[in-house]
Amino acid sequence: MSAPCSTSLGTERRSHRVEELEAQYSPLRIFAWAALVGSGAGLVGALFRLLLRGFAQTRMTILGPVGSHESPSLALSIGSTTLMTAAALFLVRRFAPEASGSGVQEIEGALDGVRPLRWKRVLPIKFVGGLLALGGGMVLGREGPTIQMGGSFGQMIADCGKLPLPVQRTLVAAGAGAGLAAAFNAPLAGVLFVLEEMRPQFKYTFTSVQAVVIACATADIVVRILTGQGPAISILTFKAPPLTSLWLFPLFGGVFGLLGFVYARLLVWTLDRFADLPGRAGGAAGPLVGAMIGFLAWLYPATVGGGDELIPSILAIPMAASSLLLLFAARFGTSLVSYGCGAPGGIFAPMLALGTLFGMTYGHSVCALFPQLIADPGVFAVAGMGALFTATVRAPITAVALAIEITANYEQILPLLLTCAAATIVAELLGSKPIYSVLLERTLAKAKAVSN
Repeated sequence: MSAPCSTSLGTERRSHRVEELEAQYSPLRIFAWAALVGSGAGLVGALFRLLLRGFAQTRMTILGPVGSHESPSLALSIGSTTLMTAAALFLVRRFAPEASGSGVQEIEGALDGVRPLRWKRVLPIKFVGGLLALGGGMVLGREGPTIQMGGSFGQMIADCGKLPLPVQRTLVAAGAGAGLAAAFNAPLAGVLFVLEEMRPQFKYTFTSVQAVVIACATADIVVRILTGQGPAISILTFKAPPLTSLWLFPLFGGVFGLLGFVYARLLVWTLDRFADLPGRAGGAAGPLVGAMIGFLAWLYPATVGGGDELIPSILAIPMAASSLLLLFAARFGTSLVSYGCGAPGGIFAPMLALGTLFGMTYGHSVCALFPQLIADPGVFAVAGMGALFTATVRAPITAVALAIEITANYEQILPLLLTCAAATIVAELLGSKPIYSVLLERTLAKAKAVSN
């Protein structure tokens, strides 16, 4: 009994120290800094989103209509994506290696005091590198860059104000949440992400929690002013499924628990395989992935990109279950190699698209077997958005809030809760760990090996 008591006392003492240090500053001052951090994260997130939109429009203008399949378009697609991927990887490897991938694990490491947060390097490299990687069509999400840039912006404000460590970490966490809010117009998901996913690192006090809320709300306001109101992904809103059909959702979530376990294992395995490549082979691997993505963008555009535009089309255009499964398998693979090669970008958006694809497949099967229970397979697409995310990241409440906020399907809260709970339980029973904890452990092990 002594060990748990001693751990509890240690945690309580640390919390008291945080509160004492925060008490040196008026909460109103900390809230003002949090609002400044949120405004900065919202401005950066909105600019990032608008520039990515511009990249996509320019690419369409240069390469011609989607599916044109002309030879010059093929060469341009492969060439442009290869060059953009190579440039993104060069910037990351040369100037800020911690800017590769999503960066969420770097923020968690900074909050835990085991990773430096070099905002002077990360902010420009993540912004430019993320634009190049995502603009070229890599299967990555914009939320990874905005979360890491938001956290870095929090560190910048803290350094400029010469604030004590507890206040610094509060602003870093607030900036990370604001970055997620800015990526998806999802302020509640941003708050919950910090409180749920970063709970081992985040120090809970009244002031720190309110600072996160203020930063996320401020970021969302700025983004909506610059990019417009409405959900990040515009789809149909579905009626709540009948109570007699709710048993189908835990079964659905259980399948996603297995898929999430497999996805997390393969993601780390892919990172290790790319890292093991020697010399020139390691340098050429990223551009080769870019060339493959460029080819697929020409051949079948739905297999690449973050997935923001794919999700509405999946729900609007009827597709056979076999076609949905093939597209799911293709994007599953392209998301792994896009992240594995070290390009800067997140995994949230690709997982949302994968969840939608598998959800629609499951929904078609259910509608065929139980037409009296479910009238529209789209309800499983919405549930699927949160299911793969929570099975991999292990943040079920964040997953529910995120799926609801980005689609405005508020009547799907109960199905989402049942699906995400089952996915989390199955992933836990299989021995899966939260992906960002695994990625942080991997980063720390690599850093230790280099130092030795």
